[in-house]
Amino acid sequence: MANDTHAAVMLQETLEGLYVGDDGTYLDGTFGRGGHARALLDRLGPRGRLLLMDRDPAALAAARREFGADARVAIRHGNFADLADWDATLGGLDGVLLDLGVSSPQLDDAGRGFSFRADAPLDMRMDPTSGESAAEFLARADEKEIADVLWNYGEERMSRRIARAIVAQRRSAPIARTGELAELIAGIVGRPPSGKHPATRSFQALRIAVNGEMDALARGLRGAVTRLRAGGRLCVISFHSLEDRAVKQFLRDQSQAPPTRRGLPPPAPAALSLRLIGHAQMPGAAELARNPRARSAVQRVAEKLG
Repeated sequence: MANDTHAAVMLQETLEGLYVGDDGTYLDGTFGRGGHARALLDRLGPRGRLLLMDRDPAALAAARREFGADARVAIRHGNFADLADWDATLGGLDGVLLDLGVSSPQLDDAGRGFSFRADAPLDMRMDPTSGESAAEFLARADEKEIADVLWNYGEERMSRRIARAIVAQRRSAPIARTGELAELIAGIVGRPPSGKHPATRSFQALRIAVNGEMDALARGLRGAVTRLRAGGRLCVISFHSLEDRAVKQFLRDQSQAPPTRRGLPPPAPAALSLRLIGHAQMPGAAELARNPRARSAVQRVAEKLG
């Protein structure tokens, strides 16, 4: 997964979940390097339409190189949170795919600052052309804000101690590189019994905060439901429990009536917009053998009601 031909996670399950028709309109809100998009386009006929979004300019450049000449394809630089604002979606969609989190090319490019495995500028932005970097966040946020990010988005038990150390360190010099931050965290957390790098949770948390990922997910899910036609499918692949809980709760709220509580009046009837398709799926053993990075993937699918 280190190059432009990296493996798309749960590809067959995604194609089956989206139930692709040859003349439908589908949106891939997280193009990455096009593994899913390529397979979707192969299933579309001349009247089919594929809409591609990504917030990473490098991903968009790859999309334009490969698909820019195909009349069935439209490409937009942007966050999938804003998919409902794209004029190309106004006519309705037959499927929406959201493959969440950081892509393998982003992880493998040390200069992007997503990984603690190589020393690099502490950036972490999916779109390096906008917003503040992780280094800028750590330089201006107060101790409580840093601790809250580490706890809420990384469930890091040592969040307060790490935040305190970051604030103390920046009094002499701001933390500007991945190696500096990883070393500081390792000195506090130590090596966990699981064998994971001690900075794993904190790096995840900072990345989610810097990119506003949870807010984008909530907006993107609502936008997808707004733009899906009756019978259209929403397919979401998440890679950590925080994302998956949010997706699971959203799909449940949109597909199930609220529970009744003993001793309380029954809730007002809910206008449901989705029905769940099957249960959550995880990659099979063969895929995990080929691509260990898929090990934490969870896929959920729902269909828009008429």
